[in-house]
Amino acid sequence: MKKTVSRMPITQGRINLGQLAKRAHLHHEYFILEKDGIPVIGIMSADEMEDYLELRDPQVNAQIRGSNLDVRAGRTKPAEALLKKLTRRAK
Repeated sequence: MKKTVSRMPITQGRINLGQLAKRAHLHHEYFILEKDGIPVIGIMSADEMEDYLELRDPQVNAQIRGSNLDVRAGRTKPAEALLKKLTRRAK
């Protein structure tokens, strides 16, 4: 899915804020609002913003790097195997 980034004056963004919020949330569009042609603020969905903030956390980044190393080294198992194991334990 290609992400759309639209730029507009902050006054236009203020007038259309509800529509921009809906488009960011439903269609994962991004908006950059400008004041006198200078980008001052961005709008994105809350889910993506939370993901972005988590990725800025050094501990989360370390976990992601570790997971990637595990995948490359073949130290992973299919999710189906884990689900079967959990289902058997639950019974």
